Amino acid sequence: MIDIKNYLHEKQLLVVQALDKLMLSPEGDFADHVTCMRYSLFVGGKRVRPILCLAAGTCISGKNDIEMRLLPVACALECIHTYSLIHDDLPAMDNDDLRRGHPTCHKKYGEAEAILAGDGLLTFAFDLLSNPVHARGLSDSARLAIVHTIARAAGSLGMVGGQALDMDGEGKKLSFDQLKTIHRNKTGALITASVLSGALGAGADADQLRAMQVFGDNIGLAFQIVDDLLDVISTTEELGKTAGSDARHNKATYPAFFGVDKTRKMAEQAVQTSLDALSIFSDRADPLRALAQYIVDRTK
Repeated sequence: MIDIKNYLHEKQLLVVQALDKLMLSPEGDFADHVTCMRYSLFVGGKRVRPILCLAAGTCISGKNDIEMRLLPVACALECIHTYSLIHDDLPAMDNDDLRRGHPTCHKKYGEAEAILAGDGLLTFAFDLLSNPVHARGLSDSARLAIVHTIARAAGSLGMVGGQALDMDGEGKKLSFDQLKTIHRNKTGALITASVLSGALGAGADADQLRAMQVFGDNIGLAFQIVDDLLDVISTTEELGKTAGSDARHNKATYPAFFGVDKTRKMAEQAVQTSLDALSIFSDRADPLRALAQYIVDRTK
């Protein structure tokens, strides 16, 4: 049985060390810009997406070096996730003052610098993914498949498109199908891509990729359902970001549709579906199983 707290601590440290090594240094003409990028990247975070990437790779491959070969991919995913948070927090979006218990990027460095820091992190992610020096542990075909998977998930038919729908839906009465579309793209797409990227890098076959797709889709759904729930039941201090922002922006959420108790059950059902998808795998999938349970049990 996996001790999820120890596992997360170990993998978070691994990811942070790799990010520190791979990320640009704040020196020379671009020192201020890179300092702004690094602020949001290292101010904290659960590192769920890179850890999912590593855990999926370990599930598929029994090779001892699979995590090291996937670390640049994992770091790229965290860069993309961090860019999305910087832009989500901007005055034109959610206008939040706190992120991970610290001032948001635009509060600390200004709006223009925050926008550029997000842009820098997004493009640096694809530098990591495409640079043969960083990705030399992966085959060219695997690297290309990973780049395509992440680009699709992060762009207009994934995370960015989901955010656009979310913004457009503020103050409007949305259907449940519209809410699911927003959640599937805004949050779920990059989580699924994280799982698939690890599997692709480890050489997964078609059946394994299908199972990972179902797993990723459902933990992505569970993650956003729990986010909706925590925004209602937790405090700003507990979350490390402003609580109650969904209601303040009049957003459609699972608790708004179904109430707290049913929302919690729906998150648990999504996690169970994700666990069922892992039935084809051995105990090497135990970290993924533990991560799925962590997603539904988390408190921030």
